[in-house]
Amino acid sequence: MSIMRCELDGHLAVITMTNQAKRNVLSEAMINGIIEALEEAGRAKARAVILRAEPGCKVWSAGHDVSELPASHRDPLGWSDPLRVVIRAIEEFPAPVIALIEGGVWGGACEMALACDIVVATPDSTFALTPAKLGIPYNVSGLLTFMNVTGIHVVREMAFTARPISAQRAQALGIVNHLRGAEEITFYCTMMARDIEKLAPLAIAVMKEEMRVLASAHSITPRMFERVQGLRRQVYDSQDYQEGVRAFREKRPPNFTGE
Repeated sequence: MSIMRCELDGHLAVITMTNQAKRNVLSEAMINGIIEALEEAGRAKARAVILRAEPGCKVWSAGHDVSELPASHRDPLGWSDPLRVVIRAIEEFPAPVIALIEGGVWGGACEMALACDIVVATPDSTFALTPAKLGIPYNVSGLLTFMNVTGIHVVREMAFTARPISAQRAQALGIVNHLRGAEEITFYCTMMARDIEKLAPLAIAVMKEEMRVLASAHSITPRMFERVQGLRRQVYDSQDYQEGVRAFREKRPPNFTGE
């Protein structure tokens, strides 16, 4: 069964996640499909990409595939984790990527959406940062994705409460560029992509790379980085991490003890 498709129309590429039966969970297979589609779009010299789920979906993506998380003793969001790879692929793609959002966007999928250059959502969309529900500390580069699009107090609230925020609030916070109804969002995103197509692709590619470099220009000493990694290691070696993953798989609320 296909879990995604890529359609090329002139200089526009539309990447659609189609695994609604599993809420478009970001499994390794799904992420590899997105990366391959981006590579295909790159070979076709696409000047704009739309990343979306199928029209009318209730969940855009449920985020990281929990069944693929390591049981313990290994960083679940390390450099080579598929989620980190796809985030970098979106950020480094030489043309704008438009996230067309319908439905709920959770966890790692929320980061993937915000890693896109422009976010357009339906009014009933929601955004949630949910790793604390699983006992997982989000990594530094992942948190930076959120901090680059909105204020640190908002990121703290999202990370510490795991509560979803509405599309209307997300727009007010600068997380979402535009809100459009489900009946018009496809047309709206397509017309935006067509406008981008008409402009100078090399100039846009350079400006996108300049903004990516500037957004990541945060100094951190080796000692600070080692301290953060040491703290993360304590968490994914903990009983709480194992309990969070186990509770999710058993479809019950976790019982965290702080150990």
